Amino acid sequence: MTDLFDFNENEERAKPLAERMRANSLKEFVGQTHLVAEGSLLRRAIALDRLGSCIFWGPPGCGKTTLANIVAAQTNGAFIKLNAVNAGVSDVKKAVEEARDNLKLYNKRTYLMLDECHRFSKTQSDSLLPAIEQGTILFIGSTTENPYASMTPAIVSRCRVFEFKPLTEEDVLRALDRALTDKRKGLGAYRTEVAPAALEHIARTAGGDLRTAYNALELAVLTTPPQEDGTVRVTLSDAEQSIQRKALSYNEDLYYDILSAFCKSLRGSDSDAALYYAMRLIEGGCDPVLVFRRLIAHSAEDVGMADPNALIMATGALTAYQNMGYPEGLIPLAEAIIYVCEAEKSYSVKTALLKAQRDARENRDDAIPSYLRDHSYGDQAMKAQSKKYRFPHDYGGWVKQQYLPDSLKNRTYYQPTDYGYEKQVKETRARKGKTE
Repeated sequence: MTDLFDFNENEERAKPLAERMRANSLKEFVGQTHLVAEGSLLRRAIALDRLGSCIFWGPPGCGKTTLANIVAAQTNGAFIKLNAVNAGVSDVKKAVEEARDNLKLYNKRTYLMLDECHRFSKTQSDSLLPAIEQGTILFIGSTTENPYASMTPAIVSRCRVFEFKPLTEEDVLRALDRALTDKRKGLGAYRTEVAPAALEHIARTAGGDLRTAYNALELAVLTTPPQEDGTVRVTLSDAEQSIQRKALSYNEDLYYDILSAFCKSLRGSDSDAALYYAMRLIEGGCDPVLVFRRLIAHSAEDVGMADPNALIMATGALTAYQNMGYPEGLIPLAEAIIYVCEAEKSYSVKTALLKAQRDARENRDDAIPSYLRDHSYGDQAMKAQSKKYRFPHDYGGWVKQQYLPDSLKNRTYYQPTDYGYEKQVKETRARKGKTE
């Protein structure tokens, strides 16, 4: 007869390695030192049980849910976990009622952990907002999307946003080593030898996603037949198959040299060289998406407004690749590389961006002209200011009017060149009297 202990043990062993190895304390937590280092704000708040409502924002597999679980374990509060994908308004109301009871009857605060919180609708958010405002619930949202763009502003404004970063290769390697030696939660019960090159390949190609790395390591260990002495020896080839990506056929220094040559070939309008270096990267084991990212960046940085279609071509090629896959998806990649190379070049967009960023960071006297403000509310005096605003379409589409604050009213960030489409932009600006 199987007792309850055996049943629980079997249930635990059935969980994926990534779930079994989930950290239970800040001491075990991997990465995010900018957030949880000794003496940091977040670490102090957790230790003192003073963490207010917050949002954990970052890429998959970087520790957002794990840290939320650690918060729950180290505080004296109750913990409710929901997923925004399948939680409705009724689930939120039930959680709020439970939180109220915990506060009234037991003087205990309640943490509501909401995974995929960017999927929360406005109706769902509105049902939760009063409880956050009153402190009935301490909200911890977890999202891979920018909360400032994807979530209800009213929720975001009442939370502190903590941005998580992809884990480094060193972080992932350290976690994999621990998984191989942990006999209770990890793979330590197996007689396993994993080649350093195999571990490094998994850590590198996981892209900072520890869940992906754990899954690949577990698959490699469990599917590799043991040797005659009973030892499971995982090679680089096994690791390549488990994570479905070839190891680079060049070292790290050469990788960056080839990537640099690719970027400079794009900027230098040499489509033959750019194609060669792109294929050298991909044939050597580089993820094609990394090549697409650089191509998209250069289509805006080095081509920019001289030919705005370059950005459309680059992003369209990435979409085609994601839908078509390898190798057919390399055809639109090649087309986009040629287009970006052969297009007219202009650095004006990047220059304008850098100038605007500098002023946005350094200029503090940025009062918005009164006639540009939102006057849908306020007294009559405020609404009267809106009448000073000149609606461009009443003047044929454009009318001379100051848009920048007084302290910046003569600033010029974007200066079109005489190349490609920018020549037309320059001529249009001249007709409007907007010459610099």
